[in-house]
Amino acid sequence: MELQTGKVIGFEALLRWQHPSQGLVLPATFIPVAEETGLIVPIGYWILRAACRQLCLWQRFSAKSLTISVNLSGRQFSQPDLIDQIDQILQETGLDASSLSLEITESMIMEDESATATLLQLRNLGVKVSIDDFGTGYSSLGRLHHFPIDVLKIDRSFVSGIGVSEGNLEIIQAIVTLAHQLGMDVITEGVETLEQLSELRKLECDYGQGYLFSRPLDSLAAEALIMSLSL
Repeated sequence: MELQTGKVIGFEALLRWQHPSQGLVLPATFIPVAEETGLIVPIGYWILRAACRQLCLWQRFSAKSLTISVNLSGRQFSQPDLIDQIDQILQETGLDASSLSLEITESMIMEDESATATLLQLRNLGVKVSIDDFGTGYSSLGRLHHFPIDVLKIDRSFVSGIGVSEGNLEIIQAIVTLAHQLGMDVITEGVETLEQLSELRKLECDYGQGYLFSRPLDSLAAEALIMSLSL
């Protein structure tokens, strides 16, 4: 949600496993196993392809400016064919690269020596890159300045502390100021109350996501939401 206007500008793709006998299995249960076994790489590409294909469908009937965000795992980010795979998926689905945002963690770019080259290649494709859960890792601000990053996503722990813990607003303000000075947008995660929304607007945060706007939706429910809005 664009905080100053209330306009819906995009969705983040979330993975859920509907098990035939166990019911809904959440990512905290199966993602660590997928990471350990290496299955997270083919799963990640499947997610990316499905998300791009879905957004193309939405864009065709009304949501021309809508974007989609997809998380990349550490294993996926370090794959030598990452750029080729993403380029192929964009060509297969017909999605414009500017409509896709890839989310990575702070640790991924700090621990991967080839991170800068990979990020530059993603930028050359026209894909946007976000740092997810910013503020919970150990980013070197000196290095952050050199990475071609488009968006910082402020971790939900800072947002949930608004009005509860001292210092959270100051931390968010510092991150917003830093991001804007570096030419980056800011997304705040975990927005759940009107008080949080009001404070984030005052701090000039660009975008927000959270239960205040919508709980996770399947594709049909998301499509109904899109149809009810002027995008």
